[in-house]
Parts: sequence; structure tokens; C-alpha cells
Amino acid sequence: MNSFERYQNKLEKMKEAGNYRILRNIQHNGFLIHDEGREMLNLSSNDYLGLSTYPKLLDEFYTQTDVRALPYSAVSSRLLSGNHEYYGMLEKDLCDLYNKEAALVFSSGYHANIGILPALTTKRDLIVADKLVHASIIDGLRLSEAEMIRYRHLDMEHLRNILTQNRDKYENIFIVTESIFSMDGDTADLLELCEMKKEFGTFLYVDEAHAVGVRGTNGLGCCEEQACMEDIDFIVGTFGKAFASMGAFVVCSSLFCEYLINTQRSLIFTTALPPVNVAWTRFVLNHMPDFYELRLKLARTADRLREVLQQKGFEVRGNSHIVPFLCGSNESSIEMAELLRDNGFFALPVRYPTVPKNEARIRFSLNAAIPDEDYECLFDFLANGVE
Repeated sequence: MNSFERYQNKLEKMKEAGNYRILRNIQHNGFLIHDEGREMLNLSSNDYLGLSTYPKLLDEFYTQTDVRALPYSAVSSRLLSGNHEYYGMLEKDLCDLYNKEAALVFSSGYHANIGILPALTTKRDLIVADKLVHASIIDGLRLSEAEMIRYRHLDMEHLRNILTQNRDKYENIFIVTESIFSMDGDTADLLELCEMKKEFGTFLYVDEAHAVGVRGTNGLGCCEEQACMEDIDFIVGTFGKAFASMGAFVVCSSLFCEYLINTQRSLIFTTALPPVNVAWTRFVLNHMPDFYELRLKLARTADRLREVLQQKGFEVRGNSHIVPFLCGSNESSIEMAELLRDNGFFALPVRYPTVPKNEARIRFSLNAAIPDEDYECLFDFLANGVE
């Protein structure tokens, strides 16, 4: 007889440890949300530039695009009948912007990260990944047949030691990092990683999920900001954050693109994105250079938030638009989130096991569309209403 007891016991343990999660019924109104009868500033969104409700942009898209003529489903995988013309146009634009030979668009960032490295690696290879890479990358590493070693977060000397000890043991080595780390909000030194890649003859895989749209003069990410696009073998980005759309991409060589099309299971065995979605993504991509002032505002706001929290003696991390405010225990982070909610700020806790024990935090995820006066209300509350 099947037993349900272990599942119930596991859920009870999650509740006791402050790890229990729920799906919320939230109504959105631009940068405001309504939850349980309360209207709050949304500080837990990935809509970093506020483009999901940017009226001028939406109006222009509707004017230029007959959305009624675009299907709302591709009803097939890309390798069957789902590879519509908008894919080709978007991938060509990505190639032109990044000055790469090829681009490949996926249904989500998760599909990209669980599929690319397993497709490219064998038992003869080694993957060396930053300790704090995203869960989607970790799942991809687990699916790969390659050996895996994690280097201490942003510790280039530790990475160098690993490469020195292992370079001659493997056919190919892949260095894997995020550019902006999703939980700590800090950034990788891509220039140094590029130099190390050349020195040891490895491949370099950079996930720019939280940087595309937000960093760089044209919004192409930290690789543009640090002027090293040409030296990175695989630049991965998502469209579901600053682009206010859905999907993901990799830009790389034509050889690797062709290889992925023929071997990447998470591309081959999933339904393609709808034409209307890919058309919107391409439209936003080509307008990204226009949002330079929004990127500047986002950076200024994040700097000010860190300053306010540090003046109160709180521990914060990072140097990006993601601002982690460390609370300690899971319970403390939940209490802080409720205090913020009671005062009109929706900022959710991030808890163990997503982050290490006793490093639970409020993860402020900022939005350039929020007016300065609303941010001033947040700063005032943190300075005077939180102990």
C-alpha cells in the first residue's frame, strides 16, 4: 500500500523550519500589486526596467505589429513545425548586436541552463563553476556526464589553482559563472575570467540573466559593460526579466549552435515559443539602446538603498540592482517581510536552502519605473521604522 505519511511529515518539517511556501493570488497594476487586500510597491519583481507596463512601448508595438495575425501558440517544437519566421529574425538581431556567428533562442532560461552544458560535455570533460551559480545551472551540471568542481564564490585564485591542477587531465574544460549573481547581487570580473580562459585554453560560459537589459550602454549586459563579448564562448541571457517577455538565448559560434540544435534535449523536446511572444521580444531588443536613462536610474536607486541600510548598521551585499538585506534566520526574514508588507512594501524573504543557513534575507529587486518619491517612502521607512 502506498504511504502518504512521509510527504505530510516533510511538509510539517518545512513549516517548522520556516521553509514552507505558497502560491499567492496577486493582482498587478504596473509597479503596484494587490495581495490579501493590501496595495504595495512591488519590490520582488524581475521587471527591472518597468517595460511590462511601459505605455509608449506597448502602443508602438501594437501600431507596428498586427498582433491579431500572430498565433498565440507554436503548437510544436522548433525541430518539427514550430520554428516560425520570428525566431530567425530575433536570432539574426542577436548575432548582429553581440557580433557573434550564431544565436539560439529557447523557451526559458531554465531550458537553456539545463540543456547547453549537458549537450556539449562528456566524461572526458570538466566543468568548473562558481559556488553560487543559479539552481538552473546546477541542475544542468547534474545532468551532465562531465566531472564537476565548484570554486569559491568570485575567488579567482581558487579557480586558478583548480585549473592548474586539472588542465592536463581533461579534453575540454568549461568555466561557468553568472555575471550578476541572483542572490547576492554582486558581479563577476569577466575580464579576468577571459584572461584565465585564454591562459588555460578553456571555454567560458556566462549567464547574463540578471544583466541583459540592465547593464551596458545598449543593455547587452556585463559583457558589453566590461568590453569582453568577443572573448566569451557562450553568452546566455533571458527575456523574462528586464525584457518583460519570455524565453532565453545563447550567442556562440555557428559550430556550437549547430551542435546544440542536434543534441540539446531541452530544445528538441519542448514546444516552441508563440510567434506573438517572439515578435514582442524582438521589438524590445531593438529598443534596448533607448533605455540608457532607466539603467542609470536603477543603478542610482540601488546605491541609495544600500547606503540607507548600511547607515542603519544592516548587512547588505552586492553592487547591482539586486539588493540583499540579510536578516539571519528564516524566521527573522519572514518577520521582516511581514513588517514591510504592513507598511506597503512587497519584498519577499529568501531562505535556506536557497541561501546558506543563517543568511536568510530580504531580496530587494528594484524597478526603474517606480517613481523617486515612492522610493523615498521606502528609504524613510527603513531609516526610521525598522530596528
